Amino acid sequence: SLPKARQPVVAQKSPFAIEVKAGKVYSWYSCGRSSRQPFCDGSFKDSRLEPVAWTAEKSDTAYFCGCE
Repeated sequence: SLPKARQPVVAQKSPFAIEVKAGKVYSWYSCGRSSRQPFCDGSFKDSRLEPVAWTAEKSDTAYFCGCE
């Protein structure tokens, strides 16, 4: 088992609805510790998780998971 500081946390139990722009790269944060949820702020450094890069194909509403 990982130490508590390295375990992911649930940011929220529903997705984050985010307006995205076509061609922009977003760094979704799978550890749940970011102060900029659902995006990365570097808090993952003490976890086993890393941000996931995602590029928007079109400008629209995208839904990013709030849990690991």
